[in-house]
Parts: sequence; structure tokens; C-alpha cells
Amino acid sequence: MWLQKCQEQPTRTAELYLGLIRGTLNGDRCVGHGKYLLPALEKAKNCGLKLSLHLSEVPSQLEESDLLLNLPPDRIGHGTFLHPEVGGSQSLVDKVVKNNIPLELCLTSNVKGQTVPCYSKHHFNYWYQLGHPSVICTDDKGVFCTDLSQEYQLAASTFGLSNEDVWKLSQQAIDCIFAPEDVKQQLKQKWKELHPQVFK
Repeated sequence: MWLQKCQEQPTRTAELYLGLIRGTLNGDRCVGHGKYLLPALEKAKNCGLKLSLHLSEVPSQLEESDLLLNLPPDRIGHGTFLHPEVGGSQSLVDKVVKNNIPLELCLTSNVKGQTVPCYSKHHFNYWYQLGHPSVICTDDKGVFCTDLSQEYQLAASTFGLSNEDVWKLSQQAIDCIFAPEDVKQQLKQKWKELHPQVFK
């Protein structure tokens, strides 16, 4: 229903639903195909909504991932099997990099969900080494019994990140949020003010 209203009255809808600034597509990753949702996703994007799409959570989704990356989404959830070392393709990586699409990476979720064999094999390191925008997330705090601090600690201990590296990673995540620029600037200012206190 919100999509229909968005199509009919984009300006009024934006005013009425100011809090609705994004849509997330996820679900049973082994059933169906994203091509059936493409028209609705295109309409949502054309109405100014930000899209976060869960892509390549399981192997053998090259065609679907390629199709959905053509939108392109504003963020990618998981992206576990995008890169060629795990069955993805360089073409998919190139699209992600070209469009500078941040990845939402959930270490514990992927290990417990068995889409990666262990923390040290997590694709966080692939994207981090590329210098590509990546955001550490929990996926679902309650289901996976984790919190954001634990996820940052896991990334740091697994991939040898310094405290400063972790700080920069959290600070860079601000650029990836779906919020107005003034909100991002306020958050960046808070990070700047907190830095001396954290690194005494």
C-alpha cells in the first residue's frame, strides 16, 4: 500500500512518511527470484526510497545478484558470495565498487548461519582489504546472541585491527546510513569530540 501511495503522490508521501526512508529486501534466500520484485524495487527507488538488498547470501545467485545490482541498491546486506574467491564474479565486485555500494557485514550471523565456515574466512576481510565501504552489523541481535561491540571485537581480533582501525571503521559507517546530511554531520562531530576521550 505504501508503494502505491508513493507512486501516486511522491511529494506528499515523502512528507507523510518522513520516517520511512528505506526499504530492506530479504527473505528465504533459497526460494523465488529477485526479478519478480524488480518493478516494485524500481518504483520505490524512483520515489526516493533508499534500498538495502540482501544479495548473494548463498552460492549460485550470480544472475539474481547481477540483475539487482543494476538498480543499484544503496546498501547490500551480507553479499557473502559476491567475490570470485567464493563463487561470485569479478563482474559483481566491479559493479559494487563502481557504484560504491556499502556492505552490511554480520560476522556472527554468517558463521552461525553457516554461510561462512569460520570467522577467519569471513568476506569482511576481502572488502576491508579493498578499502570498500563496509559496515559491521549484528543482523539480528536477539537471534544471534550478539551485540555491535562484540561484532567489532570479533572483527578486530580475527583480522588484526587496531583500536584506531576499529574507530575509523565505526566512523566511516556514518557515511553509509540512510539519513539527511545534517544528521551525518552531527554524528561526525560527536565522533570527533569523543575521539580524545576514547584514546587517552
